[in-house]
Amino acid sequence: MPRQTPATERKSSMSEHDNYEDLTQCGLDDAQEAELLRLQRECTFMWTNKKGEAFGVIMSFLPKDGKFWLTCAERRARVPALRRYPRASICVNSTGTSLGTGKTVTYKGECIVHKSRDVKDWFYPEFARHLRPEPKAAEVFQDFLDSPERVVLEFTPDYKLTFDSALMWARSPEAATSKDDPRNQS
Repeated sequence: MPRQTPATERKSSMSEHDNYEDLTQCGLDDAQEAELLRLQRECTFMWTNKKGEAFGVIMSFLPKDGKFWLTCAERRARVPALRRYPRASICVNSTGTSLGTGKTVTYKGECIVHKSRDVKDWFYPEFARHLRPEPKAAEVFQDFLDSPERVVLEFTPDYKLTFDSALMWARSPEAATSKDDPRNQS
């Protein structure tokens, strides 16, 4: 049976960090965050329900002027919940993008529920083009979105937490997955 290496011996062969407890230096820089938001189209949108429990769903989003814009049917449980308590959270990760896996940004902030025609008139076309760049597909998508009982959610972040797993794995390269791992392919 191989001898287990004591932690004190392992520490001498590692970087200045010998564990993953403090990851404050493992965040995305502003350019990486901007690239993630440019490439990703979906987020996990989270709110608090009437029982005070956290809940979330995957939603498509449009990043615009430092805010996130989303849409759903007014009858969705998140709408009355946000009207009661407008605090929400959004998490965007890099899975499925050319960035590979392991890059995330989570925001918390305030959410406004819009029903007005003026918001819908600018939002639906821009949102449709963002998600469906081909003009005919965007037009059809927009037509289906523009229904009487649909609302637009305006999320304004006031706090963010970013993470880049590549920086964490640099502390322990022996534990990192191979660049050839299918989870790291775009």
